[in-house]
Amino acid sequence: MDFKEIVDSFYGPTCIASIRKKENGGYEDLRIVAGNKAFIDELDDMMAKGEGRFFEPDCSYERYIPKDIGFEDLCYRAAILKMPIHTSAHQNVLGNWFNLHLTPLDIDDGDVCYCALSPNVVDPSKLDIASGPMNNTAADVLRTCIKLRGTDDFKQTMQEIIADVREMCGAEVCTVMTVNREMGSVSILATSIKGGSTLKRVTQFYNFFDLANSWTGMIGEGDCLIIKTEQEMNYVKEVNPIWHQSLMEAGVKSVVMFPLRYNKEVLGFIWATNFDVNEVLRIKETLELTAFFISAEIAGQKMLERLVQIGFSDMLTGVKNRNAMNNRVSEIVDGVEEIKAPFGVIFVDLNGLKTVNDNMGHTAGDLLLKKAALILQEVFAGEEIYRAGGDEFVIFLFDCDKDRFDKKVEELRSRSDDSTNVSYAVGGHHMELGCDIRDAMRIADEKMYKDKEMYYEQHPEKKQRQ
Repeated sequence: MDFKEIVDSFYGPTCIASIRKKENGGYEDLRIVAGNKAFIDELDDMMAKGEGRFFEPDCSYERYIPKDIGFEDLCYRAAILKMPIHTSAHQNVLGNWFNLHLTPLDIDDGDVCYCALSPNVVDPSKLDIASGPMNNTAADVLRTCIKLRGTDDFKQTMQEIIADVREMCGAEVCTVMTVNREMGSVSILATSIKGGSTLKRVTQFYNFFDLANSWTGMIGEGDCLIIKTEQEMNYVKEVNPIWHQSLMEAGVKSVVMFPLRYNKEVLGFIWATNFDVNEVLRIKETLELTAFFISAEIAGQKMLERLVQIGFSDMLTGVKNRNAMNNRVSEIVDGVEEIKAPFGVIFVDLNGLKTVNDNMGHTAGDLLLKKAALILQEVFAGEEIYRAGGDEFVIFLFDCDKDRFDKKVEELRSRSDDSTNVSYAVGGHHMELGCDIRDAMRIADEKMYKDKEMYYEQHPEKKQRQ
């Protein structure tokens, strides 16, 4: 077969890709067998930077980009399943956005199947989001992302976006997590969980920061991870056995994940777990563009946050510190800001921290504090969380009715007896308009200490106050 003659019949940059069909329904050996002049010139310009010819016919695609199972899946669908595909993609090595057209070719050679691939570099603002697998729901999510630019409540808007994305993906869980590599910490920015889900979340694993580092290594310079088949899950098992084990323990059957990148820095991740695998192309395209918008907004937020980080953030856990809490209470008491009633206050104290510090060292104690704070951020996403000092945290829930308040307290208590070694003493007080927030804090604090006394009566070996 004269593949050069076929590819030369295309006007724009085009190549022919081959992929081998396996008997078990999987695939292997994705290769770029031929390219027309426009494709070769564009590839050489991006990859070789004018230093010679880079393209070689019939080479593995990994000569040009790092292994990317998302890209492999597109070629599998086009070449083997004979599905015409139009989608968009970002490739970090090349630093470009592409509109991709994949056309099935009826020239199979035994178990080797072929498709034509036409990648066109495009400005992200001009991506054709109205075509391809995207539908109105996805477009609505993107329009919501654009609204982040002007929102007065970044976290609340982000929470709404993630809830929309989870429903659009048909997923059990959808989460946005930021990463602070200098502090060695991660933070849940927003999460949406389907009612009745028993899926184990990332915060329930002790080595969550290490897991985040492993995701960066797996994605590499690619644009995403899509795990939805046994073959893809086996790939994870092969290259990242620790993450594979956590996926199995969590009950994960499928996951699509995108890094949140800005100026080549990985700011965090967005992912959907146990999603609708029948809509993988639509979900991939939507999450990809959503990640693009969110990355820019998170970068902007980080610039603002750095201005107040030293004065109002706890450097170890990433939540607000005691100074921020005192300022907030003063604003409320002085009438500078009117709070939304009904509202509640929750005091949380980490049980057994001194035992961990004494027996395992302060590094282990710091990790336990980080994990405790991360769980609080997951349970109370969008609420005001403060580290009041040592092992004590305070949460303010404004515009929160009694039923929702009680459910949040109960959810936190349920997270206190899982396998993560995080145990909380919890005290909460809910109030209507007219109650002094300082009185509510005092009552919640008293309830928390009573809860802690009960804990140490049951576990005298972990008593930390002599």
